[in-house]
Amino acid sequence: MDEKRNQILETMRTQLSERGIEGDKVQFDATLAQDLGLDSLDTVEMTLGLEESFGIEIPDSDLENVATVGDAVDLIQRKLAVGA
Repeated sequence: MDEKRNQILETMRTQLSERGIEGDKVQFDATLAQDLGLDSLDTVEMTLGLEESFGIEIPDSDLENVATVGDAVDLIQRKLAVGA
């Protein structure tokens, strides 16, 4: 698996564990709402934390198709590639 994907996943695990979500639940195929129990406010706060961690900007419109942890990782990876 790609090293950058794993780094992004680990960052998400850390941030979500600070919000009371068990790190082992944060897997690429886990859904944000159903598996992790994130509501819209949680998702916004997670997004802000990821933007800060990776120095990127994620518009709300980009989040519309993000349903799983893997979707979020892919989105962040694309943003990082554009910024590189």
